[in-house]
Amino acid sequence: MKIGVFDSGVGGLTVLKELLKYKNEYYYFGDNINIPYGNKSKYELQILSSKIIEFLLSKDVDMIIIACGTVSSNIYEYLKNKYDVPIYDIISPTLEYLKDKNYFTIATPMTCKSKIFNNAIECPLLVPLIENNQDVNKVLKEYLNNIPFNSNLVLGCTHYPILTNEINKIRPDLKLINMGKILSDKLNLPSTNLKVRLYFSKVDHNLINNIDKIIDTDYQLEELCLNYQK
Repeated sequence: MKIGVFDSGVGGLTVLKELLKYKNEYYYFGDNINIPYGNKSKYELQILSSKIIEFLLSKDVDMIIIACGTVSSNIYEYLKNKYDVPIYDIISPTLEYLKDKNYFTIATPMTCKSKIFNNAIECPLLVPLIENNQDVNKVLKEYLNNIPFNSNLVLGCTHYPILTNEINKIRPDLKLINMGKILSDKLNLPSTNLKVRLYFSKVDHNLINNIDKIIDTDYQLEELCLNYQK
């Protein structure tokens, strides 16, 4: 089975990591040259996501997973209706899991503006800091100070599971909810042969460090810019 996965950068690799327990052919695209997606308009998200999906379709994928909270919360219905291939978003399974639960959310500005999550706190600085391997602790503490004690906390951007250790050190009382794990468990995919192809619109030392921190499997990496200009 060929599966396409995409995100604005390395965050979607936290979703891919959960999917790798099912041995399939994975084609991942991280659009890190246009990061962050969390402050882009819906129109910009439509252009960027459509270019990526068309690239993934050129690989004859059988399904596509939107491993981006911002795209999932703002234009999932648009993309699902535009293409014939089955498309799954990262948020719907989490909302189903959260039914009747009290929770808080940290997410990008556009995901918060979509009102898809309850009690959502905007965290605009985290994604660029993660992508550039910079220290997140100061701003992370400020965001987490707004979360009540012993809360369920949805990591509403797929970049945020990368910060699991940091969050646990700052707020060990919080129960973290990883959208990638919930989606992976729900899909329950068949397994065939494992092959991982990673495509990023910009490849540099920071990117390679991040990839190796997130996934522990053999992969082929290629730089591929889809030539989007704002």
